[in-house]
Amino acid sequence: MSAQAYIVDALRSPTGKRKGSLATVHGADLGAHVIKALVERNDIPAADYDDVIFGCVDTIGSLAGDIARTSWLAAGMPLNVPGTTIDRQCGSSQQAIHFAAQAVMSGTQDVVLAGGVQTMTAIPISSAMLAGQPLGFTTPFAESKGWQARFGNAPVNQFYAAQRIADHWGVSRADMEVFAKESHDRALNAIAEGRFDREIVPFGAFMMDETARLSTLEKMATLEPVDPDYPSITAAVSSSTCDAAAAVLVVSEAALKRYNLKPRARIHHMSVSADDPIWHLTAPIPATEYALKKAGMTMSDIDLVEINEAFASVVMAWLKETGYDHARTNVNGGAIALGHPLGASGAKLMTTLLLVLARAGGRFGLQDMC
Repeated sequence: MSAQAYIVDALRSPTGKRKGSLATVHGADLGAHVIKALVERNDIPAADYDDVIFGCVDTIGSLAGDIARTSWLAAGMPLNVPGTTIDRQCGSSQQAIHFAAQAVMSGTQDVVLAGGVQTMTAIPISSAMLAGQPLGFTTPFAESKGWQARFGNAPVNQFYAAQRIADHWGVSRADMEVFAKESHDRALNAIAEGRFDREIVPFGAFMMDETARLSTLEKMATLEPVDPDYPSITAAVSSSTCDAAAAVLVVSEAALKRYNLKPRARIHHMSVSADDPIWHLTAPIPATEYALKKAGMTMSDIDLVEINEAFASVVMAWLKETGYDHARTNVNGGAIALGHPLGASGAKLMTTLLLVLARAGGRFGLQDMC
C-alpha cells in the first residue's frame, strides 16, 4: 500500500467582514495567529515541522514577501523551518493542502503545516491584477499576443462568468436569492448552535464570524446589480469580502506513531482540473467528475460536500450537473454568508468539512473549489 497522508488538526480564525474586526490586522499577524494555535495544541516540537505552505492571492503590501514564512516567524516559531506561498487563486490553500499531502505521500516530508491567509480589507481583491498598470500592463492578459489570438478581448471577470453561468443553466435572480437566503439562514443557525466553536480560534475578543446576516427576499430584490451588464448578479448572491486565516496539519503515518497522534481524517484523493478561463467558475463541474473517476467513486459515495460558494449560480449549476443533494451541501452555510477569503478559503472549508463529517458520522467528504 502506498504512503498515506493524514489530517491531524485544522482550525481557523473567525471571519471578519470588510472593515470589520480584523480590518487593521497585518496579514503576517493573522497568519501567525492560526499557526501558533495549531502548533501549541499539537504535541510536535515546532522545530520538527518540515515546511509551511500557505495559499494567498494579491500578494502585495502586507501579503508580499512569502507570507507563509513571514507568518511562521511572526508567530515566534523556530528559524529552521521554511515556508512557501502559492497562488492558485481561489483554490490556493486547497492546493497548499494538496502539496502538503503530496510531500508526505512521497516520503520526503513527515509534518507539514498547510493553510492560507487573506486580508481583503487592507488588500482589496484584484490588487495584484491592477498593480502593473503604472508599468503599462492594463491587465495580466490584455497585452499578451498569444492570449489575444486565442481569447480576444472577452472579459476575464467573475461577475461576467457568474452571469453567463446563470443564463446557461437557467438560474434566475429570484432563484439565486432564495439560495443565498438559505446560505445565511444555515450559517446563522450554525452560529447559534455553536457548530463553529470547535474550529475557530478567537482573535482576542473577536470570537465568531461576523459576515452572516439576517435578510429577506424582499430586501434582496431591491439591490442594484454590481454592473448593469450583469443584471442577475448582486451583492446578495455573491460571496462576502472578508479577512481570515486557516491552518491544517498534515502528517505521515510515521509521524502519527512518533508523536502519538490521532488522525481526524485520511486524504483519499486529490485532483485539479481546469476549464475555459472566460467561463472559469464552471471548473468545479469537470473537476468533480475527474476526481470521482480517478478515485473510483460516484457522488453516491459522498456523505457531505463543502463547495466554494463564490456566487449562487456557481453552486446551483454544480448541483444541477451532479444531481447531488443540496441538503448535504454546505450544511452550515457557504461563502455567500460566511465569506470567501480567497487564498484562505480552501483551508477554511477543509476545517469545516472535518467537523461536519464527524458530527454526521460520515466517511467521505468532498471539497470543491473554483
